[in-house]
Order: sequence, then C-alpha cells, then structure tokens
Amino acid sequence: MLTYMGQDIKGKYCAVSGSGNVAQFAAKKLIDLGAVVLSLSDSRGALIVKDPSKPFTKEDVDVIADLKVRKGSLEEIKDDRFTWLPGERPWKHLPKVDIALPCATQNENDADDVDALVKAGCFLIAEGSNMGSTDAAVQKMEALRVAYNESLKSGKPTAQFWYSPGKASNAGGVAVSALEMAQNSQRMTWAPERVDQELNNIMTNIFDESVDNSATYTREDLGANVKSSANKADAAVSALPSLVQGANITGFIKVANAMKVHGDWW
Repeated sequence: MLTYMGQDIKGKYCAVSGSGNVAQFAAKKLIDLGAVVLSLSDSRGALIVKDPSKPFTKEDVDVIADLKVRKGSLEEIKDDRFTWLPGERPWKHLPKVDIALPCATQNENDADDVDALVKAGCFLIAEGSNMGSTDAAVQKMEALRVAYNESLKSGKPTAQFWYSPGKASNAGGVAVSALEMAQNSQRMTWAPERVDQELNNIMTNIFDESVDNSATYTREDLGANVKSSANKADAAVSALPSLVQGANITGFIKVANAMKVHGDWW
C-alpha cells in the first residue's frame, strides 16, 4: 500500500492495538522495517509511549509475549517510557500518527476513532483483526479515500487516505497455515526467511489482485490518475482504488473459479 502511495515505511509513526500473536508480530515487523511503534493494548487498556524517540522495541514485545503466556495484563509493565490508560484504546491518545493497525478485536475502530486518527495525521489504516472497524468507520474511511481521488481531478491533491479491510491485510495467518501444510506434506521444515518470503509473495498478490479488480469492476470513476498494480513502484501521484470492494471482488472470483473447476457451475 505504501509503495503504491509513493511512501516508505521507515520512520512512520504506527499505532498498533492488541497484544496477541497478530499485534506482536505486526509490531516486530514494523520495527524490522524501521517504523516507530507507539502503542499496544489489551482488554484492560492501552499502553502508549510518552516519547516517540523511545518507542517499543522487539525486546519489549518479547516481554509482552511472556506476560500473555501467563495470562497477565499490560498494566503490569512498569516502565517510565510508557503510559497506561485503563479501559482505553490507543487511537485517541496519540498526538502524531501516520499508520494505524487495529490488531485486537472486532469493532475496535469506530468513526470517532477515525476522526481522531486523521486529526493526528494518520493516512493509512490496515486491519489485522477480523472486522476491526465498525460500518460507520468503514464508510468514513472510504469517504476520505474518495475525497482524495476527487481532489486529484481538480489538480489540487488533498491528504492521501487509504483503508484495507481485514479480509485482505489479515490474510497472512491463514496463508501461513497453508504454508505449514505444504511443509508437513513434504516432511520438511522451512527456514523462517523462506516462510517470510513466501508470505510476502502471497500478500503482494492479494494486494495486486484487489487493486486491479477494484479498478476494473467497480463503477467508481478513478480518472486518468489511477495506475495498475504492475507499476505500483512508480511514485507518481495515483488515485486509490477501493480495497474494500477490491478484496470482496477478488474473493468472489477466487471462489467462483474454484466452484467452476469443481463442476458446481459451467
């Protein structure tokens, strides 16, 4: 998504919710890529950094992983770098955010949260949780994307904004399960680097198909500024296709094609 937008992950301020497997590995991947992780959370509240120059580290994430194995809460972490906010989600408590990754539970991101995030500078929200955003939040995020696309037509671009639903950006868990099945059938164990590369290829393909199917099949007028996934590395300003519709269409096509091969329709 960032490459398509002409952006880079390095140095971006990232708000992450949750502290389970998805949130932990999302945080570690962000850190590996040079992003700044500002928050994690659990069912009891949110843990946010006081100073972005002292963000979450991979060691912090390991401590949290051990804590969760013991059924503990993030409120047990005693570190002067962090502020514990009981009963809160991180979205409304960070003064500067570039990217938000809801990785906790469904409906954890509502329309008011979107407003707060955008006010803090957020331009990309990608779900790691299933149905992480409410319907009202999805409608607001899609409206922000459409407003940006319309601004391109006028020649006066406004701030970019793009949203990815969990059915696309959270497909990695199921994908890795399939990779585990492949290893088991071959009686082999792949190195972590190979699993990561295979997953990267799968997620890239999901993004490419969602972008292309959205641009091809939806009725939205993206104008002359839209580009295909094939030239997403081109940093030229581009309209942003709906990943909500693109992911839905891509899923439908995949199931329909499988049913046809199976003989369910012809």
